[in-house]
Amino acid sequence: MISTGDLKKGISIEFEGALFQIVDWQHIKMGRGGAIVRMKLRNLRTGSNIERTVDAGEKFPRAFLDHRPVQYSYNDGDTYYFMDNETFETFPITAEQLGEARHYLQDGMQLEVISYKDEPLSVELPDTVDLEVTYTEPGFKGDTATGGSKPATLSNGVTVQVPLFVTIGDRIRVKTDGGTYVERVN
Repeated sequence: MISTGDLKKGISIEFEGALFQIVDWQHIKMGRGGAIVRMKLRNLRTGSNIERTVDAGEKFPRAFLDHRPVQYSYNDGDTYYFMDNETFETFPITAEQLGEARHYLQDGMQLEVISYKDEPLSVELPDTVDLEVTYTEPGFKGDTATGGSKPATLSNGVTVQVPLFVTIGDRIRVKTDGGTYVERVN
């Protein structure tokens, strides 16, 4: 059991009969009466977010998640298939469960699957991935007084802001947690 005083971002709990991960929490002391805790939770099975308020000191069952290495194989519509590196079994995860992570999957990519009681929930991506720029406007020297940026569409369909010197065909490194440009790679 975990108390509201021990909450941290990223901890997984069982709450209202479902499995949630804490996105954010706030301890609020009222002028009169007891303290409350306001939580933002993400359902690990559906990917939906909810907000709940509970009394301070309330306890929840803690959910311990397993991490194991997998390889991304392919997708069939909204179902993505992964192969366990130890047992070589293939299993599916839905696009809804993967959320934004599905945009950064590449054939043969090595990842970690997050599962709860042998039920795959999501994957943990590497911090950055290298992608090719498929479309961007040309950047002209002297457009700005300081380093400017422009939108660029990548091979995975995601649009990110890149420096003016990036052109079509360049490979760039992108952070997977927010889709931001890191650097140009060769």
